[in-house]
Amino acid sequence: MTSAPAAAEAPLNPARVSTKGGQSMKCLTEALYFEARGESVKGQRAVAEVILNRVDHPSFPKSVCGVVNQRGQFSYKGGSLRMRDGAAAARAAKIAAAALAGAPRDLTNGATYFHTTQVRPSWSKRFTRTTRIGAHIFYRRGGGQRVASN
Repeated sequence: MTSAPAAAEAPLNPARVSTKGGQSMKCLTEALYFEARGESVKGQRAVAEVILNRVDHPSFPKSVCGVVNQRGQFSYKGGSLRMRDGAAAARAAKIAAAALAGAPRDLTNGATYFHTTQVRPSWSKRFTRTTRIGAHIFYRRGGGQRVASN
């Protein structure tokens, strides 16, 4: 299932999309496809942002593939990794390329964690909720008040 981008969302700038592949591109595309393919472009960009925020955070692995393959972090790991929806895979790849090319990370307010609205993990009580985009709720470490509840 895929959903069309909301009219208010800015389209991806094709000039920012890298044509280079590589392992980071493969890992990020798979993560976006399997974790958020039913989300809007904004929702998928937010998931990409969390992954790249983790790469930059000292508590996580220092590569995209390291973050994505970290044990117990992503629900799709361990299952079949065949991307059957070609349009959704192409969209995920475009979003991954833009993220890796340096697209702004301005959607999640520094989030390094997320989950779907269908679950309520115990760890979510320990982190600061930053926003909700589509069916995902985003968090970052640190105390204080919740920033947004969209």
